[in-house]
Amino acid sequence: MSNSATVMMIVEGTFATLYMTLVSTLMAYVIGLPAGVALVVTGREGLRPNKTVSRILDVLVNVMRSIPFLILLILVIPLTRAIVGESYGPIVPLTLAAAPFIARLVESSLLEVDKGVIEAAQSMGAGIPTIVIKVMLLEARSSLLSGLAIALGTILGYSAMAGAVGGGGLGDIAIRYGYNRYQLDIMIVTVILLVALVQ
Repeated sequence: MSNSATVMMIVEGTFATLYMTLVSTLMAYVIGLPAGVALVVTGREGLRPNKTVSRILDVLVNVMRSIPFLILLILVIPLTRAIVGESYGPIVPLTLAAAPFIARLVESSLLEVDKGVIEAAQSMGAGIPTIVIKVMLLEARSSLLSGLAIALGTILGYSAMAGAVGGGGLGDIAIRYGYNRYQLDIMIVTVILLVALVQ
């Protein structure tokens, strides 16, 4: 493989990794943010306690978080094929792996909000949607942004693992060339790029 072809392959792999990470993070937040809010709102000390809903959500999140990512990649092949038309697309498994993780990050952030602020909003007649959006999420924004940074780093790591099943990106390049073909230089470059992207 010529040097220019190698450089182009690595550049394309970097953009593929960024695309996978950003799209999966966005999709995971679409699922995980409401789930995290629901865990807090329906919890024992939440705005609207509901033991059944809280327990079901808690079990679902725990089960999904317990499945190792490589196994999840294989488990969701039929679902991935149904959604994107290919069995090896990384977006669906990345989203499903990250959503429960994000739900826990959101739950943790919202539980840090001062109960006095919430009680003050309730005493002024604010409804649950108003309290969640204008009080809880606003008060927890710093923690939520820290959670976003953690989620991006984790999903980037997952995207590299997706290369094990032909998911594309830097992980795929590292496995195909760095590991299978013993090209240590390509392996080192991909690792450096992955570290740089996380930073």
